[in-house]
Amino acid sequence: MTMHENLLGGPPPTHLPDDPEPRELLANGTAPADVAAKYPTSSLAWAQLADEAFERGSVVESYAYARTGYHRGLDALRRGGWKGHGPVPWEHEPNRGFLRALHALARAAQAIGEQQEYERCSQFLKDSSPTAAQTLG
Repeated sequence: MTMHENLLGGPPPTHLPDDPEPRELLANGTAPADVAAKYPTSSLAWAQLADEAFERGSVVESYAYARTGYHRGLDALRRGGWKGHGPVPWEHEPNRGFLRALHALARAAQAIGEQQEYERCSQFLKDSSPTAAQTLG
């Protein structure tokens, strides 16, 4: 439990700032590529692009989209005070784009046989948000 981790001196959870415009566009059916072009820092748009590419069998393309979303998310986390470890709760909706991109990166890495990257990203996801790891599979 996060409260217990904090009592042991662990870092507080990181909550990314809300960026509702890309999320609303995606929810209303705007193509993820159009959202990523308008909001290139949106990890959620890149994660959706990664999911779509993976579903159609374009694994390398999925990997590239996921890596972009992952790095955009890392940038946002660092701006939010994240020091390279600690909780990134799934329950905070603005965190979900990063967590989805991290999951997509692990999935694509596994699909292309990049085992170390798959293991690293899978563990990072579990460490950041056990709920996300369970929810995303």
